[in-house]
Order: sequence, then C-alpha cells, then structure tokens
Amino acid sequence: MKGTAASVGFFLSGGFPAIMANSAERKKEEEVRKTRYDLLAELKKYKKIDSHVHIGLSKEPPEDNIEFCERLYIDRMFVSRPVTTGTGSGKGTPADFRESNDIILSAMRKYPGKLTGMFTLNVEHQKESLEEIKRCVDNNMIGLKVYYQVKINDPRFYPIIEKIIDLKMIILMHAEATLGIAGYRMKYDKKIKPNASRPEDFADIAKRYPEAMFQYAHLGGGPDWEYACKILKEFPNVSVDISGSNNAEGIVDFAVRELGENRVLFGTDNMFFQGVGKVLSSTLTESQKKKVFFENYNAILKKGNYHVH
Repeated sequence: MKGTAASVGFFLSGGFPAIMANSAERKKEEEVRKTRYDLLAELKKYKKIDSHVHIGLSKEPPEDNIEFCERLYIDRMFVSRPVTTGTGSGKGTPADFRESNDIILSAMRKYPGKLTGMFTLNVEHQKESLEEIKRCVDNNMIGLKVYYQVKINDPRFYPIIEKIIDLKMIILMHAEATLGIAGYRMKYDKKIKPNASRPEDFADIAKRYPEAMFQYAHLGGGPDWEYACKILKEFPNVSVDISGSNNAEGIVDFAVRELGENRVLFGTDNMFFQGVGKVLSSTLTESQKKKVFFENYNAILKKGNYHVH
C-alpha cells in the first residue's frame, strides 16, 4: 500500500503515470535487496583468519569475539592480551603477563577451534619471559604478541626472538609511525612512548634475524601507513596487518602494491566491521583478497605446522 500511495501522489502532481512510478519503486526496492544479498554472499565466500585481535583489554568476555566470528564468518581468531597501562599493574611484571596469558588460555579452552592464543611477556624480565614461553607453548599457544615496554630491536629481545625462531612462530609487535596525529610528531620527538617500535626498528631487527617472522601491527591504527610500508618494503620477513579503526581509502591496495600480495594480513584489533570492510572495498583481485583474508597468515602458520585446515 505504501508504494501505491506514493505513486498516486506522484500522478496527481502531474508526474508520470502511477503504474510507472510504482514499477520504478519496486525496481529500486529489488535493487536494494539484491545489494544486501550480494554483500552477504561476498562476506561468506572468503575464509578468514584474524591475525590481530584481543580479549580482556576492556573486560569484554570471549563471547563477544565468538559473536563476531559468526556474524562475519571468521574461521579463527589469534587472540592475545598484551600488558598495557590498563592491565594488571600496568608495569608489565611477570605476574602481569602470566595473568594476561591465563585469561587467554581460559578463552581457548572454552572455544577450541575458534580462538587460538598468542602469549605476551615483557623482556625486561628475560628469565621469566623465557619460562613463560615454555608454559604457554606447552598449553598450545602459538605466537608472541608484545607491547612497547622494550623496542623490538633492543638486545634484550635477542634471546626471545631466537627462541621464537626455533618454534617457527611469528612475533606480533605493537608499532608506531605517528608522524602527525594531534600535532605530535613521534619520529622526531621521543618524549611520548619512547620505547614504541617504529618502522626503522622493525627494519633493523629484520636485517639482524632474516629467519625470524615479524608482524608490524595495525596499519589502520593511526600511523603513517604509507611511510611504514615504504620503510619495510625491502624486508621480506616483515608482514603488516591492516587492523585498526582508521579506514583511509586505499590502505589495503597501497600495502599490497608496496609489499606484495603475500605480506599483507587481515586483522581487526577488535575493529571487526572496519577490518572486513577494508578488504571487501579494496580493488584487489579475488585471488589477492583470499590471500589477505586467509592464505597469507596460514602460510606463516604452516612453517611450524600450526595452520588452520
């Protein structure tokens, strides 16, 4: 009836015949339905691994993650709870990172096959960090996620990196290339977050350990992503993930163009819709989208026989 009322009003105003308006409205509604259906089909056809996602940073339960797995057809999430100023004592003590890892282990046990844990630590406590790696690996955690207590190329990281190399796992490090946010130019002023790792730090450690696998975090988290990609271009053992809440047009396309289609990883950093949308709205080919969503990270996992089937 709504369509009929609209068409009658159009006819009385001297417009096209009512039947033409009614037909046009039906066609428009059909196009809307088709668009919605096609978007859902597009979403469902890609397997997905979220390579950068958290549990417990804001006290959210793992059920939140599972809900997004189901809504966005994410096959597996690699979850972590890095020690930040808002977790534990905020200082990254051994008690802090053990507590974080216990939260992830609990989520893994609750949702096996959907949530795989990445352990966290603080290499300021090197002995305890190495002990924690063993404990977490023995409990089926895969990969390391670290924050900015210590730069990725600090010598204190060397024994940790060498252990992760032996395990054939990836190291996901919080990263910054904040050249202009809120007027703050981090590259030239080290007063804020002095130990946050910049693209140059990743390049330095990648050169020292070419056999290691590094993940530069959240291109979409607010850094100068063009600058980061250009710095990392010559270091094939560094992949980048696209996670974060910033959705600059072309971010995924630029990363693939600069780094190659095998070094860009799907991740959300809990910005789930934005993470999926960046890939779906890119101009990548079908094959490239499949790589970013699933195949690239799974290829890394295969090196240690940890891959998703």
